[in-house]
Amino acid sequence: MSGTKFTEGDGLPDGWVRVRLGDVLDAIEAGKSFTCEPRPAEAEEWGIVKVSAMTYGRFDEAENKAVPAGVAVNPAYEISPGDVLVSRANTRAYVGAPVLVGDCRPRLLLSDKSLRLVPNRAVDKRWLVYALRSPEMRDYIEAMASGTKDSMRNISQGSLKGAPLMLPPIAEQLRIVEALEVHLSRLSAASDLVLKSRVKLQTLRSAVTQEALSACAAYPTSPLGDLLREPLRNGHSARVTGREDGIRTLTLTAVTLNDFDNKHTKMTDAESAKISNLWLEPGDILIQRSNTPDLVGTSALFSGPRKWAIFPDLLIRVRTEERLLPEFATLVLQSQRTRKYFKARAKGLAGSMPKIDQDTISGVEMPVPPLDVQQKVIEETHERLAQVARLEGPVSVAVRRCYNLRSAMLRKAFSGRLVPQNPDEEPAAVLLDRSRVERAAQPKPKRTRARKAPAARKAAETAPAPEPTEPPCTSTQQELPL
Repeated sequence: MSGTKFTEGDGLPDGWVRVRLGDVLDAIEAGKSFTCEPRPAEAEEWGIVKVSAMTYGRFDEAENKAVPAGVAVNPAYEISPGDVLVSRANTRAYVGAPVLVGDCRPRLLLSDKSLRLVPNRAVDKRWLVYALRSPEMRDYIEAMASGTKDSMRNISQGSLKGAPLMLPPIAEQLRIVEALEVHLSRLSAASDLVLKSRVKLQTLRSAVTQEALSACAAYPTSPLGDLLREPLRNGHSARVTGREDGIRTLTLTAVTLNDFDNKHTKMTDAESAKISNLWLEPGDILIQRSNTPDLVGTSALFSGPRKWAIFPDLLIRVRTEERLLPEFATLVLQSQRTRKYFKARAKGLAGSMPKIDQDTISGVEMPVPPLDVQQKVIEETHERLAQVARLEGPVSVAVRRCYNLRSAMLRKAFSGRLVPQNPDEEPAAVLLDRSRVERAAQPKPKRTRARKAPAARKAAETAPAPEPTEPPCTSTQQELPL
C-alpha cells in the first residue's frame, strides 16, 4: 500500500512504525478448488488442503482432499516449507487463522479458502504469524469477516491488507520471536496439563451418564422420531444488527457450553413472520446439526424463560411427547453412544464442518422406561454430575488463566513492552521504504501454466493427438494476478 504515511513517535517505541498488513507483503496468493475425492491424497497424488489444515496453529498436511486423476493442476499453487498460510473462510473463531508451514509433503495445493502471504524483507515470517495471532489482530479480523452464518465467515484480501500493524525493526522482531517462543513453550506445557485434566473430567462425566443409562437397558426402545409431540425443526439465521429491538438469537456456543446467557446470543434483523414458531420454551432440546467433527450433534436442554430467544439455522429443536421426559432424552443424546452415532453419520467434505440431518436425529434409539424410572435416573445422574462439576470449576479457572496469560503476553510483544529497544538499530520505516523500492525494480513474475496430473500425462503420451479439452474441474475463485 504505497499511500501509507510512515511516522514515528505518537507513543510508538523507538524505531517502530504504524503500517497496514499490505505494506509488509509483496503479494497475497489465492488458490483454486476442484471437485475432489473425499479422501486424503496418496503420496504420488496432488491434494488440495482443507481449512482444517491451518486451524489449530500448526499446518496439518493430512488435512487434504485428493485431486482426481486427469485434472490439470497449476504448480504455482503448490505449498512449500516456509509458506505463511491463512484460512480465508472458517468459523468466526478461526477465520484468518495463520500457520507457518514447516516440513511438508510435495504436491499439496492452496484451495480457494486459503491464502498465502508473501512477506517482504521488512518483516520476519515467524514474527508475522505471531502478530496475526495477537488479540488486536484477531479482533480486527473477526470484525471485518463477512457472512451471516457463524459456521463460515470470510475475510477478503482487501480487508487483510488493511489490517493495522505496529512494526518494529527487523532485529527487534527476531528478539520478540525468541522471547515468545521461550515463554509460550512454558505456557503450552502448563496448558497441556490443564487440558488433560479437563479431558479426564469429560471422560468421567460420560462414564457417569453411561452408568446411569445402563439401568435402562432392559426396557424397550423406540426411535426418537416416534416420541415427538411436534416435528423436528431447524432454526433461522438472519443478519446481525446492533439495534436493541432486534430478535435475540442463540449462538452455537450457548449449546456447546450449555450456558444460555445473554453473552451467548446476538441481535438479528429476523422477520417476525419467519420466526413466529421458533421461540424457545423450557424443555426444548437443541442439537447442533453442524460443527467440527468433535462437536457436531452436541445437545443441550433449554431451561430459560419463554420467548427469550430464537435459535439459528445450525441448531435443530426437539420437543418430546409425554412418554419421554426432556431431561432424560437429553441424557441419552449426550451419552457416548449417541455422540459416536452422530459423528459416524455426519456428512460433508469440508472436514471442519460436517453436518447431520433430521433423519439422523430421528433415528436415535431411545430407551423408554416408565416415567418414575426416568425421573430416578435424572436425579441420580444430576447428583453425581454435580460432584464432577465441583472438580471442573478449578480446571476451568486454570484454562481461563492460561488463555489470559497468552493474550497478555502477545499484547506486550506487539506494543513494544516484551523486549528492550535498541536505538542503534535501523528503524522499521527505513527498511520498509528500501523494500518497496527493490520490489518496484523487480520484473513481474511470469504466470505458470497448469499441468496435468501424472495419470493424465501418461494417457496423453500414448493417445493419438487428442483434441484439447477444458480441465474437468470447477473453480470457485478466479486466479488473481500476483
